[in-house]
Amino acid sequence: MVDYLVIGLGLAGLAFCETLEREGRSFRVIDDGGPAASRVAGGIYNPVVLKRLNKAWKAELQLPLVAPFYSGLDEKLGTSCHHSIPIFRRFSSVEEQNQWVTAADSTALGAFLSAEIHRNKNPSLLAPYGLGEVSGTGRVDTGSLLSAYTGLLKTRGLLIPTRMDFGKLKLQDDSVDYDGVTARKIVFTEGFGLQENPYFNYLPLQGNKGEYLEINCPGLREVRIIKGPVFLIPLGDDNYLAGATYEYRYTDRSPSRKAREYLCHKLDELLTCPYTVCGQSAGIRPTVPDRRALVGRHPLHKNLFVMNGFGSRGVMLAPYAARQLWQVAEEEGAVDPEIDIARYASLRLTGNS
Repeated sequence: MVDYLVIGLGLAGLAFCETLEREGRSFRVIDDGGPAASRVAGGIYNPVVLKRLNKAWKAELQLPLVAPFYSGLDEKLGTSCHHSIPIFRRFSSVEEQNQWVTAADSTALGAFLSAEIHRNKNPSLLAPYGLGEVSGTGRVDTGSLLSAYTGLLKTRGLLIPTRMDFGKLKLQDDSVDYDGVTARKIVFTEGFGLQENPYFNYLPLQGNKGEYLEINCPGLREVRIIKGPVFLIPLGDDNYLAGATYEYRYTDRSPSRKAREYLCHKLDELLTCPYTVCGQSAGIRPTVPDRRALVGRHPLHKNLFVMNGFGSRGVMLAPYAARQLWQVAEEEGAVDPEIDIARYASLRLTGNS
């Protein structure tokens, strides 16, 4: 018997596996390596919602965990996936400059925003009103990180590379059994796949399609993350990610011509130099109507848990949410009420749910 079965290996699953290892618990992971939003994400972590100049939820608690967590993974895996990079927001008017300075002087955002208006010195950027700097930001190459972590689990014999079949899951009072593997508890971290989970599909998870372009732009020579009409993220060797789109009404998971045209249009509003589109990726983000994650214990089955609904902030939220789940799963503590699935208890369906 192992302590935990973890279903799904995106950022949520990875973060909880690391928590289990740190706490000396045994586990197995079930993941078929299929499409996951975590693998195609831009990977930015940022304590500020730049569109509205609001502090991200519990940013003051989440941000201190980020760099140690991902730098520790790089050391463990022998990778270089974590990069501390400043984010500069481009201003489109004097009014936006004034709003920025006011926000930087506020108690909520003063620790994250510099009040200085930086003059644009990059002739390849269209930024006549300057830029504002956000501190404590960076990027994680989530695709490379998850590939390396998957390889580690395979080497250790901890990965069961298959699609979850709920017909094989048997629940006991103090354990679960899946296809011959017995565990004390099971945690579902399968992203948008939660909609097919008969125990947690009552939760109001929504799919939000996000697409990125990868471009090559030798004339840009930018090492900062630029937030203009879209995010522009440096990858090295004159390559950049541009995005992302947000689409709740979509017909498939594949990259679309519509998104490509939209992103190119936005890039043309930001850049004065030519670029070449080298690639395009798409993923379905798991989002929740109230914009809070889904973490907690099943209302009927005490050995079933869930961690999901990270939306576009998975990099920053994952280490914090994993600690929250650990509290309720092992320490009999409480999950923060704002992300506790108990807030949706009235939606629970009959039957297995």
